[in-house]
Amino acid sequence: MTETSEDTKSIREMCDAFGVTPRTLRFYEAKELLFPQRLGQKRLFTKRDAARLKLILRGKRFGFSLEEIRQLLDLYHIGDQQVTQLSRTYEVALDRLADMERQRDELNEAIEEFKDQLEWGKKVVASMQNSQKAAE
Repeated sequence: MTETSEDTKSIREMCDAFGVTPRTLRFYEAKELLFPQRLGQKRLFTKRDAARLKLILRGKRFGFSLEEIRQLLDLYHIGDQQVTQLSRTYEVALDRLADMERQRDELNEAIEEFKDQLEWGKKVVASMQNSQKAAE
């Protein structure tokens, strides 16, 4: 039996459901990303908080800043059936995808350069070992 109603989750239940720490949830609350209900010292998270946390974690995974995530989540309440929120999210996501692709390309280039250097090092070591054996 859970310690809260079906409509809310305790901080422990949220941590278990999303694989985060209580500190993470308190941090997101302090950053005004989550708005749990307070019952004395207890925090009770609603389905809305759970949905927001899912989006926060997804946004973080894709490299969005917390400020970008907060701004996008805040667009939910404009009253235009989320057209503005979805449009802006799409624009920000396209920019983030372009950044990720640029970073991937730079990383692939660095990996190839590193492989070339390792191959050079392998040849130098082999040459030095062969020279040492010949001198013996």
